Amino acid sequence: MPTSILIVDDHFATRLGLSLPINGEKDMKVVAEAGTGAKAIEMYRQHRPDVVLMDYHLPDQTGVETLAQLKAEFPDIRCIVLTIFDGEEDIYRAVTAGARAYLTKSSECDEVLRAIRAVASGSTYFPPDIAVKIKAREKRTPLTDRELEILRLLVKGHSTKEIVDILKLSMGTIRLHISLILDKLDAFDRTNAVAKAIERGIVRVGE
Repeated sequence: MPTSILIVDDHFATRLGLSLPINGEKDMKVVAEAGTGAKAIEMYRQHRPDVVLMDYHLPDQTGVETLAQLKAEFPDIRCIVLTIFDGEEDIYRAVTAGARAYLTKSSECDEVLRAIRAVASGSTYFPPDIAVKIKAREKRTPLTDRELEILRLLVKGHSTKEIVDILKLSMGTIRLHISLILDKLDAFDRTNAVAKAIERGIVRVGE
């Protein structure tokens, strides 16, 4: 029996671009496609594919949130996250949610096929550059919910005084949180902290 695959991506052209080479292989077959997280869950329940190729960005919820929901219902799910995002935090969230492999959309077709075969056989597949980022993230102290909230306000360009007014906290408390953010991100100032947070996928512009 060929390895059955569910492709989850909100762009038809991307799904087509993946389906053609996959269906050209004798040992694998695309059995379903989905463009949203909700549809992905529906298609997974219906087809129970051997492997899921999941984009990170979906219109209704993230691919990682979709994976976490599927993982709770189907603990043995084998999922490959295939995305444009390559930040440490993006990768870490996916792995924590249960991804068995993580590839960027710049990956060659042959590598995607190798990843499918590896994951279908029960293994994991993380290219060297992805593995390095996973290890780097594991060594870092995560930001608290409050620190993330303040960091998002910094990304939007708010001053310390504005953040004080928005969150209704004291100036001293906000300054302490900003100091902790700089320390955890190993940043030398607020601008550097924002740049590192965006680069690592901790926050996104426009959130």
